[in-house]
Amino acid sequence: MFKNTGWSWLWVSGLVVIADQITKYLASSHLELYVPHKITGFFNLTLMHNEGVAFSILADQSGWQRYFIAVVASLIVIWLLYWLKQNRKHMTLQNVALVMVIGGALGNIWDRIVLGYVVDFIELHYKSYYWPAFNIADSAITLGAVLLIIDAFKNKDESSAG
Repeated sequence: MFKNTGWSWLWVSGLVVIADQITKYLASSHLELYVPHKITGFFNLTLMHNEGVAFSILADQSGWQRYFIAVVASLIVIWLLYWLKQNRKHMTLQNVALVMVIGGALGNIWDRIVLGYVVDFIELHYKSYYWPAFNIADSAITLGAVLLIIDAFKNKDESSAG
């Protein structure tokens, strides 16, 4: 029924969620909250709990953001699933982009609902300049967004040729 649609790629979302949850579990089990573990001169593993959205926006709120963010993210996942279902299976780049975003969003939604915060642990920095901590789900969302932009440019001529 869905084998010729973009839904045939949903297994990638499953892999993203599994990798995300395993790495968050390992980080939570082996790292102390807010204590950096230097890996290289620009990369630390540092366990953090993000109660907000990107860059900890809304983290200082009273708790309403937990459910609001989960609902908004869930609505976005539903929209992306609809989009993916409309796609043909051979639309590889766009389908992979969508399932990466879906998997990443689901990983972070799970944290938000179950824990009340998102587990972050990857920390990049240059000297005293630190990029906000992130996780595998965030990486998948970012990669998916970049692939969607590439797909839009790559297929721009094809869509305007008709």
